[in-house]
Amino acid sequence: MKKPKRYLVTAALPYANGPVHIGHLAGCYLPADIYVRYLRLQGEDVKFICGSDEHGVPITIKARKEGLTPQQVVDTYHHLMKKAFEDFSISFDIYSRTSSPHHHHTASEFFKTLYQKGVFTEEVTQQYYDEQAQQFLADRYIIGTCPKCGFGNAYGDQCENCGSSLNPTDLIEPRSALSGSRPVMRTTRNWYLPLDKLQPAIEHYIETIKDQLKPNVYGQVKAWLQQGLAPRAMTRDLDWGVPVPLEQAKGKVLYVWFDAPIGYISATQELLPDQWQNYWQDPDTALIHFIGKDNIVFHCIIFPAMLMAHGGYVLPANVPANEFLNLEGDKISTSRNWAIWLHEYLTELPGRESELRYVLTSIAPETSDSEFTWKDYQARINNELVAIPGNLANRVLTLMQKYYNGIIPQDICEYTQADELRSATQKAYEEIDRNIRAFKLRNALQEWMDLARFGNKYLTESEPWKLFQENPEKTCEILSNSLVLLGHLAKLMLPFMPRAGQQLLHMLGKSTIEQLHTPISWKSGEQLPKPSLLFRKLEDSEIEPQITRLEHIRQQQPTKPTYTLPPLKDLVAYEDFQKLDLRIATVLAAQKVPKADKLLQLTLDTGIDRRTVISGVAQYYQPEQLIGKQVLLLANLAPRKIRGIESHGMILFAEDNSGRLVTVEPSEDVQNGSTVS
Repeated sequence: MKKPKRYLVTAALPYANGPVHIGHLAGCYLPADIYVRYLRLQGEDVKFICGSDEHGVPITIKARKEGLTPQQVVDTYHHLMKKAFEDFSISFDIYSRTSSPHHHHTASEFFKTLYQKGVFTEEVTQQYYDEQAQQFLADRYIIGTCPKCGFGNAYGDQCENCGSSLNPTDLIEPRSALSGSRPVMRTTRNWYLPLDKLQPAIEHYIETIKDQLKPNVYGQVKAWLQQGLAPRAMTRDLDWGVPVPLEQAKGKVLYVWFDAPIGYISATQELLPDQWQNYWQDPDTALIHFIGKDNIVFHCIIFPAMLMAHGGYVLPANVPANEFLNLEGDKISTSRNWAIWLHEYLTELPGRESELRYVLTSIAPETSDSEFTWKDYQARINNELVAIPGNLANRVLTLMQKYYNGIIPQDICEYTQADELRSATQKAYEEIDRNIRAFKLRNALQEWMDLARFGNKYLTESEPWKLFQENPEKTCEILSNSLVLLGHLAKLMLPFMPRAGQQLLHMLGKSTIEQLHTPISWKSGEQLPKPSLLFRKLEDSEIEPQITRLEHIRQQQPTKPTYTLPPLKDLVAYEDFQKLDLRIATVLAAQKVPKADKLLQLTLDTGIDRRTVISGVAQYYQPEQLIGKQVLLLANLAPRKIRGIESHGMILFAEDNSGRLVTVEPSEDVQNGSTVS
């Protein structure tokens, strides 16, 4: 991939039906902000685009529940989210909204272009209709019993209890979320994007970028393509959204996943009315979409298909999607209030913005789901931020005050007699650059922390406090080198923790820098400010209210039915256990086995070979959910044919109290073929 002239970076438009929580931050907005800030520091031409997604069924449902209009709901949450992002130093160039007149016009014109080109097909289908509310029902307006786990409040598109994807007609005893009555089937006409006809072009496009995509992204896209794409309706029978700009479509609006991604375009037009084409229609632009894993299909298949059908637009160069962040042993759930809301965090823990950015980046769910706990948050602040970079800055600047009254004793511009420091610093710059450009932000942050560790080691081993009387020149050299190192640490932390990075620069007597290669130097006689703490220790009393709040919420939840665990099996000899060859393998491909509701055919990379395994988990996992996962494989199980396909091994799953099967995964990525014992 050749180096682009410019970058257009988008972050998924958050739904304006609730506040932003830490799962949103870790999955999408913080990684995007780090990436953009780094590119800016490298002097790249980059624009960062986002805005509120203000249409769709969740917003109308919330409006009905609260007795408000949809516009009142989105106005409230648009402003709340925008301010929270600003307070958290998410550096959008523009934060727009899809209810704006400009966006409505842009989305309408885009639809009309596709309509006039004959792209859409018109189809008459059967859809659930609420006779009491006199309205067709979108998937989320239909509630019923999940046919797979028996949960009584599953939605028409997904069961939030077992995670299964559903169709409205799959539900047992369906009922309307509007009136509670049983819906009936009626015919309706909508306009469809023929993804089946566009599939060859989409496949070709994916092949051109597959080497840039993360394995979890490529795997999910590949699974969708292997199943074969089907036409998808781009219009809906709703009264809230962008009206379909056709006379024969009165009372219909654009499908939210047609409307929302066009929001990236309309926001760019607002930001750059005379130059937006450079970022959307010039092939020298790299379009990067930061999203969560639940939006992969929309950004890798549906939106590119829309852009191809329209013509004249660049296609996404990469879609670095993250997995999900869990909270204190449970999935984040807005409906259960099981979340840490950004605006509340910033109010209740003031001055801790940099710490949250650090912790969320440290545990970012880049390749698998990860977990936030308040105790781990505290430990990472105290044992890492305070103990390593915070300690280094405090030691060096305190010694400068002690020996020189904070006055720079000589000109300082680079390391002196410190080849190891120079080498470590150079490595940090190179590795941080490589990892950020590869969207491996956890690794990049670790490189920064390793450089701070090296600085502490250098200072401790040099012992300038023992040399000042006998060898003041050596003391000056050591502290000058330490100041140079702090300057590099300040610059390199700016993408991750911009306010803390700026604070460290101020402590070094410097102002904001615009580019990473800008040197930091001091003239003899410069006065350093009085030292202050870069990071503060987090006390138990600061997080106890947060832990108590979550525990109270947990206690309010319905009690889960008790589950009697199966008894332990008979003892086996150690020699028999040793015969089992348990390995870690990665799922490369997955597809449903024809005429077998429970079976998936999986292709595994064992590190030694590639093999096919048949697994009976189709009730619990869609094929795209498994691709890219590392799983536990019984590798030396004798092959056997299942539905005419030879299976070589068995993937091991955990079974929860509802009978649902859950993958057993390593806590972090390991080499394929790693043994388990």
